Amino acid sequence: MSARTAAVLNINADPENILPGIRVFALDMDGTIYLGEKWIDGAKRFLERITESGRSFIFLTNNSSKDPSAYVEKLHRMGFDVGEEKIVTSGQAMIWYLKKNYPGKRVFLLGNELLSEEFRAAGIELDNDAPEIAVVGFDTSLDYAKMCRVCDFVRSGMPYFSTHPDYNCPTETGFIPDAGAIMAFIHASAFRWPDEIIGKPYTVISDYLLDRLRADMPDLERSEIAMAGDRLYTDIAAGVNAGFRSILVLSGEATLKDAVSSEVKPDLIYSSVREIPL
Repeated sequence: MSARTAAVLNINADPENILPGIRVFALDMDGTIYLGEKWIDGAKRFLERITESGRSFIFLTNNSSKDPSAYVEKLHRMGFDVGEEKIVTSGQAMIWYLKKNYPGKRVFLLGNELLSEEFRAAGIELDNDAPEIAVVGFDTSLDYAKMCRVCDFVRSGMPYFSTHPDYNCPTETGFIPDAGAIMAFIHASAFRWPDEIIGKPYTVISDYLLDRLRADMPDLERSEIAMAGDRLYTDIAAGVNAGFRSILVLSGEATLKDAVSSEVKPDLIYSSVREIPL
């Protein structure tokens, strides 16, 4: 039995003594730290305990409809202050990827104004008429004209990327269609999936995260990062794919039954972040 398979039999336990070797906790947000604007019980104290233990945390989200300042403001409303350096989004990772691999290219961006502002601030030229690249994000201002336009560009064969694969975004009242649903619409019309998807569980966002972390901790190893989240197919798969440690929390989407049956196995499982010892 592998250590990851054994993890599902050891809830709220660390039999392999993994946690003492973790220097950075990469944390999903909704379902892991909060639900809507309500803290998951013990989550705020967990963040404080990480800092008190001499370790670090950073939030890692697939949501490209918000920029880091939006998360900073939300956490402030909830009584917890962090700087924007503590937030990593798939939108930021997309910008990093484009500047590294497609410098100077004109981009058609299917995204809301916050994402558009991030692209412009990073020096990426947005072009709705003669772009060289098509990028799809979680566009909460989407309309039919935009969908027709992006399908035309994708159908033409130009490079095509998406910020993240999530089909639905959780809200306090249920779910709303996310970037994955937009990708499915485009595929149905233009018969193409993105050439690259940036967010969890794919490795571009993990590589970007590591690049950011190593700016302050150049000796940081992948095995010293723990990806903690409530979704097996994004959060835990991201940790596994990146060579990070992975911690599933049962405070959001995934259940213990899901963990037992899933091909993707976490290193550790806890009822919530409150139970993680530091």
